[in-house]
Amino acid sequence: MNVSRIYQPRNPLFWLMLVLNGLSPLLAWVVQNRPLNAVATLVVTCFAIGNALLGMWLAWRLLREEPAAPAQETPGAGNDSTS
Repeated sequence: MNVSRIYQPRNPLFWLMLVLNGLSPLLAWVVQNRPLNAVATLVVTCFAIGNALLGMWLAWRLLREEPAAPAQETPGAGNDSTS
């Protein structure tokens, strides 16, 4: 298993993983530093934990699957000028 497989900028799962893993600390900061009632604290905490779990699952999925090979153009493809 190669850790460099996580970096796949052409894969939408990579960007979703980055957003989710960035949102989780933000939600944890809100819970710790903002005065919330018990229900709001519970809801935001559940979202933070869910975000962290989903982000880790996406990272694991990126590690497990092979990165897509870059598309290669074939000579003459798309150049159908027969005039």
